Amino acid sequence: MHALVSIHDAVFRQVERAGNWLLPLAARFVFASTLLLYFWNSGLTKLGDGILGLFSPSIGAYSQIFPKQLEAAGYDISQFSLFHKLVVLAGTYAEFILPLLIVIGLLTRLAALGMIGFVVVQSLTDIYGHGATDDKTLGALFDRFPDAVILDQRLFWIFLLAVLVIKGAGALSVDALLRHRMEPVTA
Repeated sequence: MHALVSIHDAVFRQVERAGNWLLPLAARFVFASTLLLYFWNSGLTKLGDGILGLFSPSIGAYSQIFPKQLEAAGYDISQFSLFHKLVVLAGTYAEFILPLLIVIGLLTRLAALGMIGFVVVQSLTDIYGHGATDDKTLGALFDRFPDAVILDQRLFWIFLLAVLVIKGAGALSVDALLRHRMEPVTA
């Protein structure tokens, strides 16, 4: 029995050691393959026309971020303040910049933390702004259905991002390259 425990410990010690570099890399790969284009496509729907669309959000941006306020304004975005425009622009830029930082592994912990905040705000906007409160969309924790868009899917997203906040980007990242370049050279 002692030999079996020793083999188990030896094998899983190696698994744990590999996990220190493999887990962050896998988390970034999963994010890139499942969520990167989701967020970028969402960001594209918020841009206005042409190159100046980077600074002039579309009506779709306001409808996604401020749905009730837009309806109350009769869908006239000229009634929105500079604050609203800055929030819309910040949300739009975040959908492009934060996922890119995660995928390349630059400022990964901060980017992942920012994405967690983004997902929380996105979920609250879906619930309170868009009224996504039906059981199929909202879901419920600890029920037998794992496919609700908000509570089930986004809980997985936040868990994936939390791995990056805790573990960082891993060895194959810009963060690791910069950290390595900043280490003092010893003779």
